[in-house]
Amino acid sequence: MEVLNNYQRKKLDESNDEEFYSDPKFVYHLDSNFRHYLSNVYKKEISDYSTVLDLMSSWDSYLPEEKKYKKVIGHGLNKQELEKNKIFDTFWIQNFNLNQEIPLDNESVDYCLMVAAWQYLQYPENLTSEIARILSSQGKFIIAFSNRAFWHKAPNIWTTSTEEERVKYVRKVLITNGFNEPKIIKKFNDSSFSFFNFLNKDPFYCLIATKG
Repeated sequence: MEVLNNYQRKKLDESNDEEFYSDPKFVYHLDSNFRHYLSNVYKKEISDYSTVLDLMSSWDSYLPEEKKYKKVIGHGLNKQELEKNKIFDTFWIQNFNLNQEIPLDNESVDYCLMVAAWQYLQYPENLTSEIARILSSQGKFIIAFSNRAFWHKAPNIWTTSTEEERVKYVRKVLITNGFNEPKIIKKFNDSSFSFFNFLNKDPFYCLIATKG
């Protein structure tokens, strides 16, 4: 079910995303606190010997090394980045803003991950329906993001929204396209009382949804 209108799907730079991502970026786009929170979520939510799909990924998936995986599948837009991600058993390249059909069988994945990526989706409704199709009956869709982005590649729905509005937007797409009410996690700081430390930490937003 559609949530966005045509204006909300548009972005400042409408050139092919594959051109922008053609050069590998072997850097962390999220700070260590964010990555730590995310790995802890994965520790709690992902069962051993599961099939995991990391969508719109890069050279690191933040998956806990101590977990045992049946299979880890990667997806992204840069072959060099995906090749460097040693946790992947296999991967493929596809531009979801041009084609949202996922080349996997029904109920073939136990966990689908999307980190710092939702903000670039122009057709999240179609992709969310596809994720519901490929997830197993007890599968989970785990979406995490902060307040960072390549803003010229993010659609208007993201760039014109507050951080709280972004959470509500992702939730709405999920519950109108095959998922139950998601669990929402928000973290803004650690136990430090330093105001300057607070300013330097990436906020952590995570939605975890099961199939409806």
